[in-house]
Amino acid sequence: MKKIKTTREAEELKNQLARALADYDNLRKRVERESQEVIKLASITFFTRLLPVIDTLYLAYDHLKDDGLKQILSQLEKILEEERIVKITINQGDTYDANLEEVVDIEEVKDKDNKGKIAEVLLNGWMMKDGPVIRPAKVKVYGDQV
Repeated sequence: MKKIKTTREAEELKNQLARALADYDNLRKRVERESQEVIKLASITFFTRLLPVIDTLYLAYDHLKDDGLKQILSQLEKILEEERIVKITINQGDTYDANLEEVVDIEEVKDKDNKGKIAEVLLNGWMMKDGPVIRPAKVKVYGDQV
């Protein structure tokens, strides 16, 4: 009778150990995910503080068309992409997407086919490569309202 009790106790301890190991593994994975999320949020916060400087560099390039500024912007975009931050690519004539763009002005429609399409990109948008939009692009859209 004593051996049966010991075997049962051993089995119960084995099950408890298995549950404890599974709980530990789940905790380790959760801590890793949360750690990655903190790093991601820190990158977004830092990048958000740099946005006005980046916008000014793009504005300067648009006015000056300087090859040196173009090279600096290219290097900056490469560094940002390594950090998984990418510029939202929008072109005139693309269809408006509320997930990536914010309408700040509406251009009168001259051609009905253009209604709801991008008339002009006023300010670049940025997003995480695998995640949220950091700042939507500011655009002018053709139409009465979007």
